[in-house]
Amino acid sequence: MKPNETCSAIRNASSLQPEVIAKSAGGAEKFEWWGLSPEEARKIMVNKPKSLRDKTSTMKEAVDRYVKDGMNIGIGGFVNTRPPVAAIHEIIRHGAKDLTLSFQSNSICPELLAGAMLLYPEHISVKRVELAWWGYEVIGIAPLLRYLNSKGMILMDDYTNLGMAARFKAASMGIEFMQVRDHGGADMELTNRGMMVKSPFTGKNTYLVAASYPDLALVHVTAADKFGNSRIFGATCTCPELALAGGHCIVSTEQIISNEIIRTYPNLTEIPYSAVDAVVEQRFGSYPGVHYGHYWFDMEHILMFRKASDNFRKTGKTDELKKYYDEYIFGCETFDDFLSKIPYKTLKKLRDLDGGQPIIVG
Repeated sequence: MKPNETCSAIRNASSLQPEVIAKSAGGAEKFEWWGLSPEEARKIMVNKPKSLRDKTSTMKEAVDRYVKDGMNIGIGGFVNTRPPVAAIHEIIRHGAKDLTLSFQSNSICPELLAGAMLLYPEHISVKRVELAWWGYEVIGIAPLLRYLNSKGMILMDDYTNLGMAARFKAASMGIEFMQVRDHGGADMELTNRGMMVKSPFTGKNTYLVAASYPDLALVHVTAADKFGNSRIFGATCTCPELALAGGHCIVSTEQIISNEIIRTYPNLTEIPYSAVDAVVEQRFGSYPGVHYGHYWFDMEHILMFRKASDNFRKTGKTDELKKYYDEYIFGCETFDDFLSKIPYKTLKKLRDLDGGQPIIVG
């Protein structure tokens, strides 16, 4: 056990073998930040220009500037809801090695990065991930996560959705950790990097999760002005906390709106401009995921990619998976090029399925 650590009765009841616990993320004797430390994050935030300045950019320019080898990338959205797919496509084209990924629950974004790693390991790789869940909800589990985990190719630090939300919330507040009421009394207590301690106030067991400070946060939003002030409609999916937690933040948006509109309803601003470093206007930027008020998710496209991924997992054959990347990512210079390969009827159907859920962008 670590200094100051206690434990619930789970250590007596768990069937996990000591060697399994020792190899887990929580098995390390000494805690280390997998992204920025609170001090490093604060230094970056303090040194950022605070003036209102035009931050609009192409996705390629933003990724070229902010994506580096060895960094921790925080991915916004929740499973199929508002995933920053356009940014992930550009990162795959750009390439980056030894990445750490941080997210609450996500689907196609980490799977796309995992597939790129398996096909082109000298171009892009992910060495570890801190998360709550990685899968497709009703569509099924994530084949490439199964492959990476079963082969011991990735280190996973596993929390609940509340746990990851609390970790980003702590980082958005500039603090080291946050107390939560879950995780304790389950194997998570033994295998993740949280810690059960005695409360200094009551002496009772209480569970602490360390803040998560990604080097770079990726968030796709409903609307933003050119300075980065962003609106999100539908579930916010911890995106405001993630944007504030990241040392830098790329916001992609379905629509750029004027600052005058932002100022008309300032209470609708979920992400302040001071947290944002680049603003990229990208329609259908979460496709094939869903974006409240704009479009539903494309089940057929996700199933196509998942089928290619699962075939690779089962057979080791790369043909079908490589064909997907060659056609939809490396065969495109921009995300608009990718969208041009999707039939108009499909995109229209997805917009119709959204049903015009209410958003305020004017």
